[in-house]
Amino acid sequence: MKTIKRSVINRLDSLEKLIGPGQGYPIIEKEQLAQSIYSLRISAPAIARKAKAGQFIVLRVDEYGERVPLTLADWEADNGTITLVYMETGGSTTMLSSIRSGNSILDIVGPLGMPSHIENYGTVVCVAGGVGVAPVAPIAKALKQAGNTVISIIGARNHSLLFWEDEIATCSHDLIVTTDDGSYARKGVVTDPLKEILATEKVGLVVAIGPAIMMKFCAEATRPFGVKTVVSLNPIMVDGTGMCGCCRVSVGKNTKFSCVDGPEFDGHEVDWDLLLSRQRGYVEIERHALKDCKWRAFEKKLLVSSEVQV
Repeated sequence: MKTIKRSVINRLDSLEKLIGPGQGYPIIEKEQLAQSIYSLRISAPAIARKAKAGQFIVLRVDEYGERVPLTLADWEADNGTITLVYMETGGSTTMLSSIRSGNSILDIVGPLGMPSHIENYGTVVCVAGGVGVAPVAPIAKALKQAGNTVISIIGARNHSLLFWEDEIATCSHDLIVTTDDGSYARKGVVTDPLKEILATEKVGLVVAIGPAIMMKFCAEATRPFGVKTVVSLNPIMVDGTGMCGCCRVSVGKNTKFSCVDGPEFDGHEVDWDLLLSRQRGYVEIERHALKDCKWRAFEKKLLVSSEVQV
């Protein structure tokens, strides 16, 4: 028999109090959008007043948490709220999923990064893969308001991972949905309809947001057509203000910081192989962090009294 000591209980009680009501940034609403994908509507009036399409925030769930960058999916200046969308994949996003409406997030910094450049390009194609649907939404909305004809393509591995189809349809003139396995809508990847559109339409701009490998292939698809292609990069990031250099990327053979020079760059000039390599740098550490987070969650479930026998 193993006894969970009072010291462990005190540490976890402190964590529970830290993210409790009335502290930090209150979570107004939490919603599950798809399998392992959640949205949080958070009270953050100062950020909501300044936010623009394409910008992001950095948050810490609690004093033990990592600094997590998330692109703004929506905001309402009038009521002072921002909306974030994330997929539960690692330790920090698992911690984020453990808190509920009425709890609070300890720290949020933002808005950060350069906003999307919005003008009338004529016809614009917005391509989103996976969770990339969320940051594409405000960009597509702004481009439509600027007078563009917006064609949107959203895709996921399967139907259970798709979300916000109606929201993207609202800010688009035409919407194409794909799933890799054909479980919903058109079978295939997002570059299939993108190539078809490029071959038949005069396109002034392509915006692609999603996994790095997806953005790479979108950029390769548009290269033969000479269509400007903007991508939003998601490298490893720490401070989000250009001091640490962790988010450095190579664009046009020049070193750029994604947090202050981006996150949006010309997809034809990004060194994709370097970006993909750097994203894999902490895979093993992330795996251990996820195990630790799951153990902490398991401990919390067991602590129904000052001492529990397991």
